[in-house]
Amino acid sequence: MSALPDAGLLVDSDTGIDVALPVAGPGARAYAFVIDWHARLILGAAWYVICALLYNGELSLHAPPKPSASWFVVVVMPALALYFLYHPVLEVLMHGSTPGKRAAGVRIVTRSGAAPGVGALLVRNVFRLIDSLPVFYGLGLIVAAVSRDHLRWGDMAAGTLLVYRQGVVAPPLVRRAAGAAALDTHTAELVFELLRRWDSLESTARATLARRLLVRAGLEPVQADASGEDDLRVQLEKLANRA
Repeated sequence: MSALPDAGLLVDSDTGIDVALPVAGPGARAYAFVIDWHARLILGAAWYVICALLYNGELSLHAPPKPSASWFVVVVMPALALYFLYHPVLEVLMHGSTPGKRAAGVRIVTRSGAAPGVGALLVRNVFRLIDSLPVFYGLGLIVAAVSRDHLRWGDMAAGTLLVYRQGVVAPPLVRRAAGAAALDTHTAELVFELLRRWDSLESTARATLARRLLVRAGLEPVQADASGEDDLRVQLEKLANRA
């Protein structure tokens, strides 16, 4: 694995093709943050409003004059949890993504291009306290703008970075034949990368790589003789076009 000069991550693959993952900049980060911020604010506020109305039994959102423990347990704490735990919980459940990141077309990966573990995601989120200073991730955006791979402090501490789901690589999700399961992100990227480099690769090498990827996708590759090479490419293109 190595970083590209133009803010990209080059990941070594087991098929011999290096997959380029374009690194997302401050603009994509800000866009994802704005969407996620509104989402967690709406979730937290919706919980508070609904539960406060039910708790009070009237059209009032104010805390009771002498609020009991149940007020905090039922109304206040869940609302705060929805707001503050939004990122760490969703990034773990969605394997390095959130609704905002999905909308911005980005995802979190490790420096080797793999999906981050729970520990790395938690460290990354703990550092949000620093990156959010003074307001609205001001420090995080400044650091991301000037750092080499557009990293905020949380990424530096966790060994992660934000890359585009689409761009020179391809969409992250490709489906097999009807009724089959979805390809994993890494295999999907390899399929698109092989198609992108098809004409620049030697005939035998690209046919061998194509057969490996088709088998990995659960498909039966055609014979790899000269007459079947175009058919291999057609199989890969059909695989890539299934969303």
